[in-house]
Amino acid sequence: MSVFKVPVIETERLILRPHTVEDAEAVFEWTSDERVAEFMNYNRHESVNTSLEWLKSLDALENEYTWGIVRRQDGKLIGSCSIRRRPDGVFWSFGYNLRFDCWNMGYATEAAKRMIEFVRKEHNAGRITAEHAVDNPASGRVMEKCGMHFVRFGEYSSFDGTRKYRSKVYELNEGE
Repeated sequence: MSVFKVPVIETERLILRPHTVEDAEAVFEWTSDERVAEFMNYNRHESVNTSLEWLKSLDALENEYTWGIVRRQDGKLIGSCSIRRRPDGVFWSFGYNLRFDCWNMGYATEAAKRMIEFVRKEHNAGRITAEHAVDNPASGRVMEKCGMHFVRFGEYSSFDGTRKYRSKVYELNEGE
């Protein structure tokens, strides 16, 4: 296990950069939104302090890169994304979370494609996986736009175990 140094990486419209504790209020804007948190494994943030505690925890993450998604046009922090090496050492998996007013603009796809490109270059990552709640098909479209293909149904739960979601699992293999 290792703690990765999170670099700044860029796309045409986005800057993916390490989060800082100064991001707490911006993070709270989307993590407190029920529409955004509905299918996530975290519980909706009840205060800026909850967002601050999450931000402080990021420095200790092992085998994971987590970025704040910043919109180039105005410098606004609009979400977060991460990609991590799975414990099996074979697969990498990613996820993302965006402000509701930034949905359906292609930002999630743009960030996901860049994360995949990054781990392929930096870690020679051949196999990428991601999953989404069956009731959240827009995330499936993001995965398909990244070249991923559906492989099976699965299930995931919230960190505290209070919510379970039937999911669709997608994969992208080396050469795809």
